[in-house]
Amino acid sequence: MKVREAVLADAQEISGFLQELATLGKRSLPSDEAYVRAHYIAHADNIRCSVVEDVDGALLGLQILKRASQDNAYGVTPGWGIIGTHVQPSAGRRGVGRALFAATLEAARKAGLEKIDATIGASNPEGLGYYEAIGFRTYKTNESSVSKCLELAA
Repeated sequence: MKVREAVLADAQEISGFLQELATLGKRSLPSDEAYVRAHYIAHADNIRCSVVEDVDGALLGLQILKRASQDNAYGVTPGWGIIGTHVQPSAGRRGVGRALFAATLEAARKAGLEKIDATIGASNPEGLGYYEAIGFRTYKTNESSVSKCLELAA
């Protein structure tokens, strides 16, 4: 596996596995290429957008780290990081998320973030388990989502 920064040309392939996740009921946000480009790869608040490739160059996952802006959609404290992770359904339990997070954690520290928020659907046990396993802890819940936080050492 190889972790690298996402580029605009990745949008079609990312869109494909996001649509698979939506079909499986594991994603409710848009999954089209335009959304991927605007909200993931080229978002103005991005700190890093990473993908993992397998040995053949196929994309197995995506992880986005943004700086929370004022009035962000998740209600995250401005200045915190916001993370999102999406792994191709056939690539689950192969270390894709951990590989992505190593690059994201390095970027978060370089950016001087103190905390990172992960807001996950309450009905997504895989996502909740993943964030818990890499050190995030629940700090806020509602009927549809759970918000977890990772505090970074200064």
